[in-house]
Amino acid sequence: MWELRSIAFSRAVLAEFLATLVFVLFGLGSALAWPSMASPGVLQIALAFGLAIGTLVQALGPVSGAHVNPAVTVALLVGSQLSLLRALFYIAAQLLGGVVGAAILHQVTPPAAREGMAINRIRYTGCSMNPARSFAPAVIVGDFSDHWVFWVGPLVGAAAASVLYNYVLCPQPRTLQERLAILRGREPEPDWAEREARRRQSVELHSPHPPPRGMSEKV
Repeated sequence: MWELRSIAFSRAVLAEFLATLVFVLFGLGSALAWPSMASPGVLQIALAFGLAIGTLVQALGPVSGAHVNPAVTVALLVGSQLSLLRALFYIAAQLLGGVVGAAILHQVTPPAAREGMAINRIRYTGCSMNPARSFAPAVIVGDFSDHWVFWVGPLVGAAAASVLYNYVLCPQPRTLQERLAILRGREPEPDWAEREARRRQSVELHSPHPPPRGMSEKV
């Protein structure tokens, strides 16, 4: 529980809240049909979401990692990249930030332009891939029709991708005890970083390398 006493942890949780708020506010806003303006196209909406997430990652990535998505947080949790406590706080902050962003948008948008706050519909799912983005407008408009799809799909997909990458394609040299320590959020030992660097160096030295190009050509 040492993370709860860390200022950096509090900053990271606040960053996730603010990032998801901004992401939902501008992302959903780009998908609405505003008065005296043409209906937004798919390219316009895609650029708005893409630029929003790219900017947020650049701005807040050093603070919290800029997950802005419960599915991303779950993937990192499965891959032993963060503690269970941090994951729960991140997801709570993301959901709350998304709801606040959707509420702000709901208040500044003319009633005729709200159109259900761009909530996902089952037409090839609307390609949300972000439970916080789907949850926020559903709370504001009170429409949870087929809402489970937007949780199960992204979370299962993210967990499967994390298992494939972290345990099959690019397994990390960590023991079970170390993974459990990360999951429980135990305070790292003072020499942990040095020991981790030495172990990575040892793995690199003992891993098979292809022969130099000149030698392979001579052979």
